[in-house]
Amino acid sequence: MKYRIGCSGWSYSSFYSIPDQFIVKNWFKKTPENFGFTAKFPKTVTHDKYLVEVEEEVELFLENMQPLRDKTLALLIQLPPSMEIMPGLEGLRNLLPLLDNRFRYAVEVRHHSWFQDLAYNFFADNDICLVWSQLAKLRTPPIVTTDFLYVRFIGDRSIDEKEFGQIQKDRVLEMKKWANQIRKVDTGMGKGRGKEVSLAMIAANNHYAGFGPGTVNIFRNMVGLPELSWEDQQQIKDQLRQQKEHEKDRQSSNSNFSLSKQSKKRQASLTEFMK
Repeated sequence: MKYRIGCSGWSYSSFYSIPDQFIVKNWFKKTPENFGFTAKFPKTVTHDKYLVEVEEEVELFLENMQPLRDKTLALLIQLPPSMEIMPGLEGLRNLLPLLDNRFRYAVEVRHHSWFQDLAYNFFADNDICLVWSQLAKLRTPPIVTTDFLYVRFIGDRSIDEKEFGQIQKDRVLEMKKWANQIRKVDTGMGKGRGKEVSLAMIAANNHYAGFGPGTVNIFRNMVGLPELSWEDQQQIKDQLRQQKEHEKDRQSSNSNFSLSKQSKKRQASLTEFMK
């Protein structure tokens, strides 16, 4: 199984407003080749209109996301906590014909009424991932409905943003349970719907434990992956700028450009940070 582990919060514009193609193209250009995105459906679709009469918004969102298609791991349909299973399933059924099958889709439910076979079978039959979410008072059952997993460490809003930057809450035991569930899936012992899973996506935000990157490294250790080095943000920006300058020089001179061993090491570190 391949892991893609990262942090939530690259940009909030896909949820609060539909990003235009200029912004989306810049996301593609500013990130390394192996960088992977997930993007939320706009809140106008899920929270404001409750999946009703959303054809125009969905069409525009999917059209504007096209430039990022090759780097998009999945598009996330996050349902509001008040949306129960029956109106939710009806809305999702109406949404299906509007979806572009060149993207993968995941649904995050936040009401306990969804935790039943009626929902699991719907997701599996339509190749939609049921997101495994860890919130304050809600924990999604680890049911596999597609060939990929999507785990979101969300937590609650009890940590003040001023305290972000280091781990504030001990979530180790909780995270170990999720890591064990993923291992069960990887060994064929997980709860699924006949799906062979090849990819596990894990996203952590700052609200979960106080520092998303720190949560990422803790989880990487749990699944046998090395920790990442979280470098100073300005240093990362400088490296990206230098990388672009090198690329321009290489194209203008039409000559081969070879990075030094030290530069290769820095670039590898940067690429790993963006995974």
